[in-house]
Amino acid sequence: MHLPDYKNGSIVNLVSSIQVALGGQPSYGTLSQLTLSKPNTAGSIVLIVIDGLGHTYLKQRGRGVLYGHLVDRITSVFPSTTASAITSFFTGTAPQQHALTGWFTYFKELGAVAVPLLFRRRSSETSLTDAGVDARKLFDQPSMFERIDTPSHIVLPAHIVESEYTTAHSGPAERWAYTSLKQCFRVIEKIIRRTGSRQYIYAYWPEFDTLSHIYGTQSKEVTKHFDQLDAAFARFLDRIEGSGTTVVVTADHGFIDTGPDRLVQLESHPELASTLALPLCGEPRVAFCYVHPDRHQRFKEYVQDRLGYCAEIYESEQLVEQGFFGLGEPNPRLLDRIGHYALVMKGRYVIKDWIFGERRYEHIGVHGGVSEEEMYVPLIVVET
Repeated sequence: MHLPDYKNGSIVNLVSSIQVALGGQPSYGTLSQLTLSKPNTAGSIVLIVIDGLGHTYLKQRGRGVLYGHLVDRITSVFPSTTASAITSFFTGTAPQQHALTGWFTYFKELGAVAVPLLFRRRSSETSLTDAGVDARKLFDQPSMFERIDTPSHIVLPAHIVESEYTTAHSGPAERWAYTSLKQCFRVIEKIIRRTGSRQYIYAYWPEFDTLSHIYGTQSKEVTKHFDQLDAAFARFLDRIEGSGTTVVVTADHGFIDTGPDRLVQLESHPELASTLALPLCGEPRVAFCYVHPDRHQRFKEYVQDRLGYCAEIYESEQLVEQGFFGLGEPNPRLLDRIGHYALVMKGRYVIKDWIFGERRYEHIGVHGGVSEEEMYVPLIVVET
């Protein structure tokens, strides 16, 4: 089991280092492996997050420009998934504080399981905005962009740049849209050259994650895309050479590949399903379970007897106490969002349920768990 190093070795600490370099006051300690120039320096800082690019994958490739600038590995957060990790990049806090705990999160204040990144209820295509929900009240952690003294920019795919989730977390940062890999790097370059003063640029690239889910990390589709990404990054570095920019590249999580023989379908375990008061929340690799008040013993016995080969069971409150989600005072809403128990899947196993109205799918590449491949992401640093 590989857990986040929130003290000085995680993506949260990376954001803290950036905040300090930009004149901010971070909530967590800085990253021990990274030294950034002081706030009065002219050079800009660019943070590029490549969704799903794990340290293990990059080391296995063992070549390319990204690999050539690899400094170290750092951890993601728990769960090692986009909803939790990207929120840490946006807020500078761990899930302990921002309390976004997976793709599916139960929001007590909504009385529903929702998809925070899409800002809609599970299986619904309707935005929560249409129901009168204010994203800034649901996502209650201040943006890290509000806590730095430097002009800041967010570079995102066009289809999410004005989403409720993005606008709630972007604070005063200027948002920029792109529609292709080439345009993504061109936009970053344009911002760098726009002024001679220090700026912070956060950029996010999702396609590596998308392809890894569909085809698996060892597929020819992912290999081809990574080569294109690496080449585009190399051209970008050539164009900004001499600009004094510090470019940091990392990821929100890594991946493992799984298969149908490692999928536990809740519908195949009706006795277990009958103990649950809500659909599974969190992730297929870390499932948060909300259990009927009088069925806790039955739930625990069933998991231990029938699923012990593929899942570790934890009381969710125990995970908070042991620091899985972060350090310091937890968000008052955190316990509401992690259920009574957590099923942390072993090996390459996943657990999945379905509710009415959902389109069924299968993912080869998965993440969210505590394996080395999922938890560790690269720390890539280039001084131009």
